[in-house]
Amino acid sequence: MKDIYVVGAILVRDGKILCAQRGGEKSLAYLWEFPGGKIETGETPQTALHRELTEELKIDVTVSGDIFDTTAYEYDFGRVHLSTIICPLNAGVEPVLTEHVAIKWLAPSELDQLDWAPADQPTVAKLATMTFA
Repeated sequence: MKDIYVVGAILVRDGKILCAQRGGEKSLAYLWEFPGGKIETGETPQTALHRELTEELKIDVTVSGDIFDTTAYEYDFGRVHLSTIICPLNAGVEPVLTEHVAIKWLAPSELDQLDWAPADQPTVAKLATMTFA
């Protein structure tokens, strides 16, 4: 079983979290996820997340936080190890969709309304009772 290490951003603005929907041509088509991607050799989760957010959403975010949650899920293509980091998104910064087909901003208590990728589901559950100012 191939181990795949990825990082995802819990992007927070005005008390809501950015949710990103995967495209139809990708594995896990149309499921929702925290934006991010693979951690390359020599990268920390933080540097990988900064790179991925710049590439995927065309945003420059300061990624200085510790890992919020780490999950693992065994898919048919490999075992995904997902680390998520909470990142505030400044007012006026708007993500640009390059790989996702949709985004939504939801309160933590609303996250369970979406069909999340399995690796993201434990983090969604952990966030559900939290509030962000």
